Amino acid sequence: MEETDALAVTIGKNITRLRKLSGMTQSELAEQLNYSDKSVSKWEQGNGIPDIHILVRLAELFGVPLDDLVREHAQEKVMPRRTRFLRRLRVLILSAGLCWLAAVVCFVLVRFVFSDTHGWLSFLYAVPASAIVVLVFSCIWRYRTVRIISISVLIWTVLGCAFCTAMVFGQNIWYVFLIGVPLQLLAMLFFTWWRRSPFVK
Repeated sequence: MEETDALAVTIGKNITRLRKLSGMTQSELAEQLNYSDKSVSKWEQGNGIPDIHILVRLAELFGVPLDDLVREHAQEKVMPRRTRFLRRLRVLILSAGLCWLAAVVCFVLVRFVFSDTHGWLSFLYAVPASAIVVLVFSCIWRYRTVRIISISVLIWTVLGCAFCTAMVFGQNIWYVFLIGVPLQLLAMLFFTWWRRSPFVK
């Protein structure tokens, strides 16, 4: 009985440690597992041991071997949420900045090397490129709201780029924006389903 209690405490500490390292609250973790936050709280306090399939799910969610959940570890320093957010924000700004640097280089090449007056389009294309960068990182960091916003920006700016490019060549294809309506609806439905689906790992 004492061994079971000690194992429950160890697993509880590991769940708490890995959850904080992942930047999730108890409610967010519970949502990922389709359990209540009271269950997560009970596990973290060592008042119970999750079923084996939940332990496997937790290991997959945190990206660690199952063994990491059931053995004792030296306590790792957990980065404060504000510090983690600021670091991630810097990564986003620098990554998006590379898109705009590429846009400037393209503008210079097109404007001065090829003597083309349509180099300004490179700045327009930098917007959906930046949206892709934000979308990738928001998926990695599990920022749902940022993910939805970035996919929306990506959809409409890609269509805007197509429209402006066509206008440069004398074509008015305003109806291209009609494509954005079903795409936007599909994106919203996808992320809503993805959040609630019991099959998501």
